[in-house]
Amino acid sequence: MPAHIDEPDGSGVTDPRAYVHQVAWLKSAAVAPRVDAGLVLAADTVGWLQGQVIGKPNDEADARRILRTLGGSVHELWTGVVLWRRPDDLQLAWQEVSKVRFQKLSDAQLDAYLATRTWQGCSGAYAIQEKDDPYVTVVEGSVTNVIGLPMETLAKVLDYL
Repeated sequence: MPAHIDEPDGSGVTDPRAYVHQVAWLKSAAVAPRVDAGLVLAADTVGWLQGQVIGKPNDEADARRILRTLGGSVHELWTGVVLWRRPDDLQLAWQEVSKVRFQKLSDAQLDAYLATRTWQGCSGAYAIQEKDDPYVTVVEGSVTNVIGLPMETLAKVLDYL
């Protein structure tokens, strides 16, 4: 179920862990009242570089700016996850970070990447491919976290429930 919340834009954020926790919780809180029994799973992912949130691009020009900024450097990708059990309202929340390198692209490569439109709706203006991504390397952490939901940890938490 879509949460239909107004996501904060990330300006003024000083702690990416707290930020993704808050947004994931807001999403889960918007959905939980609509669920009589079961689990609500919500997540939010943002990039973090040089003390700033790298969110979803507004348009292609913004995506170009973001990818030029990220190109050749390592940045963090933070995901906040909330599991909310209904009807007893048990809530489990956690945050994970992965370190990611986005390849520095030539102008022609950047044009070709932007033309794919895979950057739309993606924090950091990119979406990683699960295997052999030509542009994105996970330096530390989980590929599934970079995708947007850390499945390895989720499996452990679900075993606990």
